[in-house]
Amino acid sequence: MTTVIAVTAALLAAFCFAVAALVQQTVARATGADEAMHPRLLLDLARRPRWLAGIGLDALSFFILALALAFGPLALVQPIASLDVLFALPLIARQQGRRLTLQDRVGAVTVAGGIVIFLAVAPPSGGVKMPSLGEWAPVFLAVGALSAVTALAGLRVTGKARVIWLAVAAGSVYGVLAALTKATVDVLAVRGVGALATWEPWALLLCGIVGALLGQSAYSSGALSLSLPVLDTLAPIVAVVIAATVFDEKLASSAWQLGLQLAGGAVAVAGIAVLSRSSIVAAETTGGRERALARMGAAALEGE
Repeated sequence: MTTVIAVTAALLAAFCFAVAALVQQTVARATGADEAMHPRLLLDLARRPRWLAGIGLDALSFFILALALAFGPLALVQPIASLDVLFALPLIARQQGRRLTLQDRVGAVTVAGGIVIFLAVAPPSGGVKMPSLGEWAPVFLAVGALSAVTALAGLRVTGKARVIWLAVAAGSVYGVLAALTKATVDVLAVRGVGALATWEPWALLLCGIVGALLGQSAYSSGALSLSLPVLDTLAPIVAVVIAATVFDEKLASSAWQLGLQLAGGAVAVAGIAVLSRSSIVAAETTGGRERALARMGAAALEGE
């Protein structure tokens, strides 16, 4: 019964994440890519009611995710919650007044199928309730380095490459964010309000702010149909690694199971490659260029 609750809540969180991402990206894209990775981006977006509504839905998504994590292991819940691309793509197509092409469907199903393969081979179980800060330290160092390097790489390029690099940075942080959500839920279950005297909730808050800056930077730089599959692949990979190394959750118990799980990850990455060339991505990219030219024209007229 607990697994059913965890899976249902994770799917509901995925749907809410998809709608929240679409709302936030629509607003963030209108600001342009010039403010990417600058705190000014969040301050600018915070003055826009529609973006705040998206953040509110995002917060609801995390509460639902926390419910799922209270009933199921991190390595089970986060990959399912990362299936939001299956909900987002039809919404993006509807927003554009388009129909999903065969390539769009194949790409989305391939990303989701890779995640499903991972879960079906060896469903995760067990784990440590409250890992120590020392056990978390290597994770913070590794993900901090990865996100910093990929974010800097994103700022040095433009177009699709920037979207992908920034999405990689955001996805790695989102994986840690999901793991810290699990840690905070476990601490709250044991200590109640006393959890505020521990480091986990504050690390969760800090990670959320960093993740928001990286995620909104990716959203403002290009197509959601390109950034979301990257986020949805990297976040569960990071979360699963943390689940196995920090929470000691049991994954593959044999070499062939591990091989199939790695194959599932490769399938998901192949799905991202397919989606990056889809008509929806092309339409979003073209629309973004047109909006940027319109802003430049308006600015020129104001200057005259």
